[in-house]
Amino acid sequence: MRVLLADRQPLFRRGVIEAFSGETDLEIVGETDDGSKVPDLVVSSGADLLLLDLGISGGGVEVCALVRSARPDVRVVVLAHADDDAALAGAVRAGARGYLRKDTTAEELLGAVRMVAAGNSLLSPAMTSRLLDEFAVLVRRHESPSEGTTALSRRELEVLTLVAQGLNNRAVASTLFISENTVKNHIRSIHDKLHVHSRMEAVLRAARAGLLHIT
Repeated sequence: MRVLLADRQPLFRRGVIEAFSGETDLEIVGETDDGSKVPDLVVSSGADLLLLDLGISGGGVEVCALVRSARPDVRVVVLAHADDDAALAGAVRAGARGYLRKDTTAEELLGAVRMVAAGNSLLSPAMTSRLLDEFAVLVRRHESPSEGTTALSRRELEVLTLVAQGLNNRAVASTLFISENTVKNHIRSIHDKLHVHSRMEAVLRAARAGLLHIT
């Protein structure tokens, strides 16, 4: 897994590079503190995953959107100093697959990168709850259900609720006593019905419609 690191803080970049140095399955292929260079670096380095500081010059959300436009296959994990609902929502809309606080440990960071590299989305339970609460308020005040959400089956809603809680496919399968392939089929169907391309997008769209309830 080739990783590009884009962060405004030299000491933080040094710490991340050191954390990755002993890993055989992960490689830092480039680093920068300049948001304007990130899209080109993603292309030239052949990066599979981008670790992106939300506070980088040019704006992390804007940079994420540009990267996803240039290389839709690149997975983006955004890094922030503090939980920020608005920044999280913007990053997810821009195509981010994960959201981490910058005070995470090296072990947690490596685990998160591997999780996103494996095709999962990453969002802390606390941020999931806060995000869904915020969208529930928006739904009640301003929004009608998103197109397609009413077509989700009961089982698909069960799967999506567990996904929103941070469970991977294997854990969802174990919880619902179904096979992992069945979970994958349900998630594929959810994506098709909601016209989304990632698990986090599906969670957000269902949350807008008030269909997810996480305890």
